[in-house]
Amino acid sequence: MSAHKAVLPTASALHYRVEVLSLQAHLFAITLEIDRPALTQRLTLPVWIPGSYLVREFSQHLQNLQARQGEQPLDVRQLDKHRWEVETDGQRTLTVRCEIYAFDASVRTAYLDSTRGFFNATSLCLMVQGREQEAHTLDIARGQAPADWRLATGLSAVETDELGFGRYLAANYDELADCPVEMGRFWQGEFEACGVPHRFIVSGAGAWLDGQRLLDDTRRICEEQIRFWHGDGSPPFAHYLFMLHASADGYGGLEHSNSTALIAQRSDLPKLGAVGKDTSPAALKATDGYTTLLGLISHEYFHTWNVKRLRPAEFKRYDYTRENHTELLWFFEGFTSYYDDLILRRAGLIDDSCYLQLVTKTINQVQQSPGRLVQSAAQASFDAWTRYYRVQENTPNATVSYYTKGALIAMCLDLTLRTEGHSSLDAVMRDLWKRKAGGPLREADFASALQRLGRRSFAPELAAWVHGTGDLPTARLLEQHGSKVHQDKAPLAQRLGLRVSENGGLVLKNVLRGGAAEAAGMAAGDEWLAIEFPSPKRGGEVEAWRVRKLDEVAMLRGSRERLTALISRDGRLLRCVLQWPQDIQATRLAVGDATRLSSWLSDAA
Repeated sequence: MSAHKAVLPTASALHYRVEVLSLQAHLFAITLEIDRPALTQRLTLPVWIPGSYLVREFSQHLQNLQARQGEQPLDVRQLDKHRWEVETDGQRTLTVRCEIYAFDASVRTAYLDSTRGFFNATSLCLMVQGREQEAHTLDIARGQAPADWRLATGLSAVETDELGFGRYLAANYDELADCPVEMGRFWQGEFEACGVPHRFIVSGAGAWLDGQRLLDDTRRICEEQIRFWHGDGSPPFAHYLFMLHASADGYGGLEHSNSTALIAQRSDLPKLGAVGKDTSPAALKATDGYTTLLGLISHEYFHTWNVKRLRPAEFKRYDYTRENHTELLWFFEGFTSYYDDLILRRAGLIDDSCYLQLVTKTINQVQQSPGRLVQSAAQASFDAWTRYYRVQENTPNATVSYYTKGALIAMCLDLTLRTEGHSSLDAVMRDLWKRKAGGPLREADFASALQRLGRRSFAPELAAWVHGTGDLPTARLLEQHGSKVHQDKAPLAQRLGLRVSENGGLVLKNVLRGGAAEAAGMAAGDEWLAIEFPSPKRGGEVEAWRVRKLDEVAMLRGSRERLTALISRDGRLLRCVLQWPQDIQATRLAVGDATRLSSWLSDAA
C-alpha cells in the first residue's frame, strides 16, 4: 500500500489527534484543538453509540482531562457524568487533552493492547457543543504502536503514510462517530462488488485462514444485496470496509454507513487445507459456525441501507446524550434479520434445506419465550434501552426479541403479499427506499407502501402482529409456499420450562412462566442436586440420586409422573415436588413443494 494524499481540506476548526499512549496500560491519548472557542465552551462525551441501544457511560474510561490556551492552563468544570465546560477568551485556540482507558474487546467501544487497537470516536472524541455539524479532522498517530502496525477506517484519508496512519476528514461529528478504526497486524484482501471496491481485514486469525473463500463468499453477499436495492444501479457508498476480529469466544457486529465492525470465533472462519472439505452450498449446515459468520456479514451489510440511511424518524438527528427511543426496531433489526439468511440462499451460499433450518431456529426461539405473550414487537423496540441489553433471569418471561419476532413478521408479510399475488416485501422495501430517498421513516410510511403495492390495507396485520401479542400464522403461510411443517417433541429443558447450565453441575438460568419447574417452586439460580422418589421394590423407601445433567433426570425418572427435586438455594437445601409435564411441540421445517419454495426463496414474485 502506498502513501495517500487527497485533494481535501488539510485542517478544520475542530481537530483531533489520537495517539497510542501505552499498550501495557491500554491508554489512548486524545488532543482536541478548537479554533474560535465559545467564551463558555461546553464539551460532551456520548453515552451511547448508534446501533447499540444501551446507555454505556463511555465517560467512565476518561481520565486526566486538561485544557489550556497557549501556555495558560484553564480550569475544567464538570457539569454531570459526561459534560464539562471551560471558560476561554473566545479568540485563541482551545486545546483539550485527555486519556481513555481502552480494554473492551466489543465492537461498541475501544480496545488497545500489544496485539491490536480499535476505537469508535464515541468512546474517545469529545463533542464540541454547538459545532457538531462542522468538519472534523482526525490525526491518528502511531505513538507506542509497533512500526509494522497498519490502520484501516472508512474515513476519508487526507494525508496518510503507506500503513494508513495520518490525517482523516469527517464532514461532521456524526460521520466521525460512524467510522471505527482498526490498527494492528491484520490480514487484508480486496474485491469489487458491482464495480464498488470493498476491503476486508481480519485481526486475530492465523496463517490457516482461507481468506480467498471469505472474500469470494462475501462478494456474493454484497452483489446480491446491491442488486436487491438498486438492480443495475450503484449503491450509496463509494467504498466499503469489513473489519473482523477473530477471538476465542466472541460474536457480534455493528453497522456503519461504509463499514462494519465484526467479532466472530476463530473456529467459525474458513480454513485452508481442509482435506476433502466440501465447499458447495449443500455442504453448509445451519449449525455450522461459518454459516453463522456469513449471516452476520449479511446482516450488517444490509444495515447499510436499512437503518443507516433508511432509518426511524426518531434517528433523523442522533442525540448522543440520552436514549433515543423508537418503536420501529422490529422493522430495522427484525426485517434485516429476515433478509440476512435469505440473502445467503439467494446468493447460492446455502441451499433450501439449510435455509429452512435457520427459519426453524427463529420460530422456536420465539415460541419458546413466554414473553411473546406479554410484550409486543413495538413495545420491545421501545424498551430496548432498558430490557433487551439488560438480560436477567426473568427476561424470557417478560420480553420478546425484536430481532426474531421482527424477522417472523417480515416473513409473514412477505408470504402474505406473495400469496395474494400483487407484490412482495422485496418490492415494498425498494419502494420505501425510493420514496423516502433513503431517509427517515415512520410506521405510517411502511403501512402506506404495503397498501399501495399490496392493493389493500394491512392495518389488521400490523395491529395483530406488530402491536399485539398473539402468535403469528407462520405454519399456514410456510405450507402455502412449499414447506413441510412438522411438530416434534420439544427438548427436555423446554418441556420442563427451564434454561440451564450444565458446566460442572445443573444450575437453573431461567425458569419459564407457566412451566412445570415454576409450578414446583424452582427458581433461577437454583442448583439442582438430586432427585428423590419412592421405590416400589423397597417397600416405598425413598431413593435419592445425584444429577448433573437434565438427561440424567429423564433417565432416572423412568415412567414416574412425580418426583422430588433436591435443590440448593442461598445455602439452604430445599425439596420441590415436580409434576412431570405433558409433551409439548417444537417446529421443524423441511422442503415440501420445491417449485413453490424456490419461487419464494429466489424471489420469483
